[in-house]
Amino acid sequence: MKESSGVRGGVREQDILEALRVVQDPDLHRDIVALGFVKNLRVAGGTVAFDIELTTPACPVKDRLRDEASRAVEALPGVERVEIKMTAQVPKSVVSPAEGGMRLVKNAVAVASGKGGVGKSTVAIHLALALAQSGARVGLLDADIYGPSVPTMLGGGAPPEMSGGQIRPAEKSGLKFVSMGLFTGRETPVIWRGPMATKMIQQFLGLVDWGELDYLIIDLPPGTGDVQITLAQSAPLAGAVIVTTPQEVAVGVTLRGLRMFEQVQVPILGIVENMSGFVCPHCGKSTEIFRHGGGRRAAESLGVPFLGEVPLDPAVAAAGDAGKPVLIEGASPAAGTPASRAFREIAGKLAQQISIVNAATSSTKHTPAEVKVGEKELEIRWSDGPVSRYPFPELRQACPCALCVDEMTGELRLDPGQIAPDIRILEVHRVGRYALQFRWSDGHSTGIYPYEKLRAMAAPARVV
Repeated sequence: MKESSGVRGGVREQDILEALRVVQDPDLHRDIVALGFVKNLRVAGGTVAFDIELTTPACPVKDRLRDEASRAVEALPGVERVEIKMTAQVPKSVVSPAEGGMRLVKNAVAVASGKGGVGKSTVAIHLALALAQSGARVGLLDADIYGPSVPTMLGGGAPPEMSGGQIRPAEKSGLKFVSMGLFTGRETPVIWRGPMATKMIQQFLGLVDWGELDYLIIDLPPGTGDVQITLAQSAPLAGAVIVTTPQEVAVGVTLRGLRMFEQVQVPILGIVENMSGFVCPHCGKSTEIFRHGGGRRAAESLGVPFLGEVPLDPAVAAAGDAGKPVLIEGASPAAGTPASRAFREIAGKLAQQISIVNAATSSTKHTPAEVKVGEKELEIRWSDGPVSRYPFPELRQACPCALCVDEMTGELRLDPGQIAPDIRILEVHRVGRYALQFRWSDGHSTGIYPYEKLRAMAAPARVV
């Protein structure tokens, strides 16, 4: 965008930009000019035209921003008409992968719960559909290996095809999706031990060719077991959504999932309270079948966003069983049942939180900007400037995994004398947004080194 102090038809571009500085993004807390949202400014006589490019097409306040911008420019002398085009460009999360099937995925979001039966998959599917209907490019990964329900709720799908060593996802209702249910069928059980399920998840993450996506919604299985930990540690997650029901017992169990994400430094994008109340389709009266407000209270006490409540609606369950979720019916955002409106509102708030987290983490210090493996040491250039160097034997000895350190006592299990002086790092992997993982020449590869640990290890003599 070119700024000009020249006069065109009596209206100066400089004055227009200055007028637009009163329009503030309520989430990023800056004006739309400073944020770079104003694009393609044009002045022709008394007509002013420009685009407002937001960080998500699902922005719930885009109409408000458009109206405020229009009023601000219309108040300028000489302006007779204002034409505003609302566009969106979803920013890429700072933890987006540079390779693999997810390399073009901008934001991966986990939808999780601490227990089953809270309607987590229903929430995940409808959030994905709502985001897709807003104009975003969306994928859905059903990571519930043992109880995949996404194919049933989306009306089935043919088994994905392999092409060039990668899996092509199925497509339904504007969504790309992959599920174990597409490979096994509806009635075939998956009888696998944890390592096999974990390996399948890693294949889903690395081998599915998602193409360009703004959002990938990952429907996790309930609980905090192997599959959940693998995803939380290995997937480049922009954040996680926690689904609960109103009862205190459900909220208490669900918080275990929240704590798991906090421990691996995956941001909590918000809590959703499902089955929040039954709204009678005849009289419109709401009945609190499973109590009410547990999700909001948990969010407030933990200081995380509360994304909203979804009422208990028999139509949602019936539509899912029939393979036609309620949002597929094509109703406008202002129409439909209370549940469908709730899903759309929650999707908008979720998109807001992703933008907020991305804006915050883009300026976060103490993350590796560059990692180099040398002949005898690892070099990390940190995002805030310093460079740290770690001799390989010392770094191998500091491995924090359960094979090297007793998790209960903290006692070192690894014998430093058994570490070869010429040990080398063969591969480096980033683990989410919080750690590095190494594959060593002695075959060891289970250690996950959080950035905070690596930063603390960097003695002043080794920090340039």
